[in-house]
Order: sequence, then structure tokens, then C-alpha cells
Amino acid sequence: MTVVVIGGGPAGMSAAMNAARCGAEVVLADAGSDLGGQLHQPLPAEFDAVRPQRVQRRKAQVVALAEEVRAHPRIRHLAGAEVRAVDGRAVHLRAGPADSPGRVDESVRAEAVVLATGAAERVLPFPGWDLPGVCTTGAAEAMASGQRVAVGGRVLVSGTGPSLLPAAEALLDVGAEVLGVLEAGEPGAWLRRPSVLAWGALVELAGYARRIAGNAPYRRRTAVVAARGRGRVREAVVARLDARWRPIPGSRESVAVDAVCVGHGFEPRAELARAAGCRLVDGFVHVDAAQRTSVPRIYAAGELTGIAGAEPAAAEGALAGMAAAVQARATTWADLEKQAKRAGLKVRCGRRFGSAMAAAHPIGRDWPQWLTGETLVCRCADVTYRELGEAVVEHAARDLASLRLRCGAGLGACQGRICGRNVGELAGNLLGGPLAEPPAEPAACGFAAQDGR
Repeated sequence: MTVVVIGGGPAGMSAAMNAARCGAEVVLADAGSDLGGQLHQPLPAEFDAVRPQRVQRRKAQVVALAEEVRAHPRIRHLAGAEVRAVDGRAVHLRAGPADSPGRVDESVRAEAVVLATGAAERVLPFPGWDLPGVCTTGAAEAMASGQRVAVGGRVLVSGTGPSLLPAAEALLDVGAEVLGVLEAGEPGAWLRRPSVLAWGALVELAGYARRIAGNAPYRRRTAVVAARGRGRVREAVVARLDARWRPIPGSRESVAVDAVCVGHGFEPRAELARAAGCRLVDGFVHVDAAQRTSVPRIYAAGELTGIAGAEPAAAEGALAGMAAAVQARATTWADLEKQAKRAGLKVRCGRRFGSAMAAAHPIGRDWPQWLTGETLVCRCADVTYRELGEAVVEHAARDLASLRLRCGAGLGACQGRICGRNVGELAGNLLGGPLAEPPAEPAACGFAAQDGR
């Protein structure tokens, strides 16, 4: 009656906890050194914080859940885990401290598998985005809230979506001067769909706005479109944007900075789900009302199925954990009727909220106008926008596989996890239509089993 949960963020922990409560034995595999996901790691013990909750306000519920998971006798937590493959009922993984000779390979026979691998931030390329000092909003927030370190003294926060505000607040909290919060889109779109606004999210958003007001100017329809400097970023070029995200002529200005934090939404970490053969729709894993994927015995939860935040992710995890426990014959749906209904209601509300969030923060179609021919679009393989264009136009690359062979985009260390969607959109723009979809790939080795948010 073993359930394997892959990912230790809110969704994964909730899945593990609910499966264990139903009587299943649970193996929770996570790439992190501790539970919580990328943005909910506890403060290091070496900090000896007297009131850690004061600097980690958003993390109280996640930290409490992590403590429950660690204490549960039927949950075995594997830290620093890499899932090598999901092969039928066998989950092949390697666990232990990174780069340690003590890392151990293990195969676990599972009656059910819950994928809770989360999401990673999307960053649109622009000239100079590869300079030291340019980082994601999530990285800046994680450093500030988890390590109490500011990425710079004079910082611009730029992009689109709700991740900008918590990053700015975290930077202010550790003493950085936030020169501006630049929202490329039109956040007023939220107010046109008030029925889908989750009350908790609205209160949280108002709290960020209140704490940032007077400390950092907030500008909409504005973005960092270039960064300059020798050895590291020293200057950011800021421009006003039209509705399609084209820089408005005459609106560019230069701002002296030592850090730029950017984020343009999130991308699901779907590599393992894709390798396992799960059906994807618009890049997200498709699930039914019980979080089942298209592959028998495999369930998915959290931002892998849609971006909506920690609370909806935890609700999906709860439902997936219960369904996995039923699959493992540890319990029955009849015993879980009330809990499943409560979780299902939260999941449906979360999905409506996530859909509204995506609709309120779309990526403008003409963002490629920020680029020059020498702008890197694949940083791992040093592929420029000009080289990508040559592969598409001159060498007739019509799908991602041939594109990789022609110019190397996506063949670097991240294997396209960072640049994949951007490269696909840029190539599609040059082609006048989307690239052909690649066939399903075999399970990739070295997959980091971490819930991204």
C-alpha cells in the first residue's frame, strides 16, 4: 500500500499527509534539503531566529504542514532526491546530499504516484538579461526571506503578475532600495472579474500594496527592456509599453541599478509528467475531478495542473493524496466523502482563480520587439536571436527537435526548461504559426523532484 509523492512543496506535502492519514505508506521524494518548496523553505537553524514567523509571514501554514509531515510515522521523506524514471509501478530515484559519494539509488514499488513538481518562473529575454545582477523575482524573494540577503542595494522589479509585489516587499524588508515595481500589463483587469477573486488573495494583495506604498513607486504598462553594464548590471533601460507590449517611441529612460529582478508568470515543471506519458493541455497536466492523469495510477496536483498559488495547490494535493490512498487500497471513497467534497470545492475555486489570474496577466504578443540580433535566447548554449532566426528561416527548422539540431537552442544544461517556451514562441512568430509538437520522450535522468513554488 505504498504511495510515492514527488515534490515537497504545498501540494506534495498535502498529498503525502492525506495519503498517510488514510493508512497508506508514503515515500515523499523532494529535491530540496528541507520541505516547503522553493519559496517556503524555513530559515536556516544557524540564524537562531527568535521570531521567524515575523519575517516569513506567508509561510506559517506551510511550515506547520511540514512539521506534521516530518512527524508522521507512515511518511518517509527523501531529501535531495532525483527521480530517474517512473516505470509502471516502479519509481527509480537517487537521494542524498548533492555531490555526496553517499547518494543512494533506490527503486520503490508504488501502488500510486502523485506528481507535485510545481512550476518555475518564466523570464522573457531582453538585451543584457544574462548579466550578473539580473535574476528572477522568485530568486530575489527566496534570498531575502530565506537567507535575509538582498540581491542589490538599488533594485528594479519588473515583469507581470502577482509575484512582483511579494518580491518587492521582501527586498524592502532586508534594506534594499526598490526603485520601482514595473508591471508590463494592466492589473485593473482583476476588477472586471470580481466574482473569481479569492477573498484571501484579495486581502493578501491589499496587504502588499499597503506595505509597499510610499516605499517603492508602482508603474503599469512599463518594463525593463534592456540591461547594461560591464561584468554586472549597472543600468536598466525602462520603457512604456502599448497593449501589445511594444515599447512606445520616446519613452525609454536609463536608471542606475545594481540589480534587476524580473518575472513573467510561471511554467509548470512537466518534464517527468511528459516522460511518463501524461496528457498535457496548454502545457499543463490534464487531470479529472480526482486529480487522475491519463496514465493509470499516476495523479498530479498543484501548479503542475494550473497556476493558482499555495492554498489551491494544497487543496489539489489533499484530493490527490486521498485518491492515491484509495488506489493503494488503504481506504475507500465512501470513507472519504466529506473530506473529498471539501477539498474538491477548494480545488474548483482555485482553478477559477487561476484562470482569472492568467487572463489578467497575459504576455503581450509583441515582446520580441525588445530583442536585438545579439540577444541571447538560450543562455545555456549561447544561442542568439539571430542564430535562432537563421535556423528557422534559412534552414527550415519546423519543430523543436530540428531547431535544436540546427542552432543548439535547448541543448544546454537546463535542456530547454528555461528557454523552451520563449524559443518556441519566437520561432513560431518567424514561421507565422506554432512549431510542430515533438513526440513524447523517454523519462529523463536527473529530474529534480521539487515543487517549484
